[in-house]
Amino acid sequence: MSKTLDKKHPNNSHQEEVNYITVDYTMKSWFITKDHKRIGMLYLATVLVFFFVGSVAAGFVRFELTSPTGQILESETFNRMFTAHGVVMIFFFLLIAIPAVLGNFFLPLMLGARDLAFPKLNLLSYYLYLGGGLFGVVALVSGGVDTGWTFYTPLSSMYSNSQVVLTITAAFITGFSSIATAVNFIVTIHKMRAPGLTWFRLPLFVWAHYATSIIILLGTPVVAITLALVAVERLFHIGVFSPEYGGDPVLFQHMFWFYSHPAVYIMILPAMGVVSEIIACFARNRVFGYEFIAASSLAIGGLGFLVWGHHMFASGESYFQAAFFSLMTSLVAIPSAIKVFNWAATLYKGMIYLTTPMAYAIGFLGLFVIGGLTGLYCSNLGVDVHLTGTYFIVAHFHYVMVGGTIMALLAGIHFWWPKMTGRMYPEIWGKIGMLVIFSGFHMTFMPQFILGFLGMPRRYHYYHFAPEFQAYNVFSTAGAGVLAIGFMIPVVYLLLSLKHGAKAPANPWNAKGLEWEKTDRVPITHNFREIPVVTEEAYNYSIDDEPPIEAKYTKFGAVMEEKS
Repeated sequence: MSKTLDKKHPNNSHQEEVNYITVDYTMKSWFITKDHKRIGMLYLATVLVFFFVGSVAAGFVRFELTSPTGQILESETFNRMFTAHGVVMIFFFLLIAIPAVLGNFFLPLMLGARDLAFPKLNLLSYYLYLGGGLFGVVALVSGGVDTGWTFYTPLSSMYSNSQVVLTITAAFITGFSSIATAVNFIVTIHKMRAPGLTWFRLPLFVWAHYATSIIILLGTPVVAITLALVAVERLFHIGVFSPEYGGDPVLFQHMFWFYSHPAVYIMILPAMGVVSEIIACFARNRVFGYEFIAASSLAIGGLGFLVWGHHMFASGESYFQAAFFSLMTSLVAIPSAIKVFNWAATLYKGMIYLTTPMAYAIGFLGLFVIGGLTGLYCSNLGVDVHLTGTYFIVAHFHYVMVGGTIMALLAGIHFWWPKMTGRMYPEIWGKIGMLVIFSGFHMTFMPQFILGFLGMPRRYHYYHFAPEFQAYNVFSTAGAGVLAIGFMIPVVYLLLSLKHGAKAPANPWNAKGLEWEKTDRVPITHNFREIPVVTEEAYNYSIDDEPPIEAKYTKFGAVMEEKS
């Protein structure tokens, strides 16, 4: 069934138009679509399901840790729960969410393209992701896996009695989905830019996804073959990693972390691209040091492949290797710091509008800075020997990956929600949700830094040997409850906005960029009614530009020149 409506000028918000949503309402049209926007929405629905599954597993873990001797789970079940949490969150949510959802939806729009370069490959990437996820679900319901998300050998290749091979198969298939998406992004960026859209007119969102795609292409095959070798060793007893078969477990760690540390940047670089778009828009200021931020994305990608050994300071590395990786880990902080300082400079003397997307972007800065600074502790040889394998590492990882990535994902969804759905959401509830999430996150993970300093090992079910840890664990679990409430708030009001939200104009934020200025209120199937031509630099904002349409947004005045 199709629905045809009057076609009007993109900025006419008074009459409905045929768009990517209304062109066909049938389920079949969604599941065989080659439209990058619909595929992005399919990804959004799917990653939210996996986020819920991973969160439930985390809830069981946190509940168990409220008592020094556990609550309701056996130790083996506890192991399977924290592994389920890690595997689902990393392989099926964090690595996927921003590139597959926001990248899929907005990369062609930002480039002035009608679609991604390979639309059929894009649809295949979604079904590969879905297929990998189904394998993961089957593994969970048939007993789960108890090795931790890192699959360390020889536990995973010899001793574990859980569904290791099935879980590895799930991750392996999902890796092909990421590779297909990365190829699509790189070719689209190189070959399908609009006339006038030179490399240094590209939005920083595009630069971030370009660097991310390169990391995916270089790193994912390494972890794929590593996990495949674990499965081969487990099934056929061929010695690769297990000492009992003549293998080397340290070799597994080298191969695994060669990908899995760059995977951190697969998660965080797209988040940085989202934050760059939002800060520029709501500070009404061109991004300070645009070229440096673009170059820093590529630098993070390059340096990210030279730091994997800092995960192995306590695993038998030579002193020379450890010293090298310690230095490189410290150096990788420089391009990250460039981004943070340049975002701060963009805010300086800007006309700041504290909208919900801006609030989430500022929340991202708070969490990412804490996570990044605590990462420098891990780069120090002497300090890391004490902290490795403790809850300090858990807290650090969550501040960077979960705090940073999820805050940026929510910032991007709120920023582009009017373009994705044609509807606005209640601003007051948006800010309440952000404050609850931000507060709940600190309540959950800040006590874990203290636990790590005190020496509580990660992945332990019981800690009756140190009952003084209980207060911190109880507080952390209470924070997880607050965090769960915070995540539910935007889910509820965004879903309600689909029916009850006010209709959004084509450009409710008065933002720059082809996706805002050259598309309909909700984009049509092929994005643009005519090929756009780019004639100005990226982020050509001025503090004299018109503010967002909502007059109730909080505004902070720029510092006047005569007062500076």
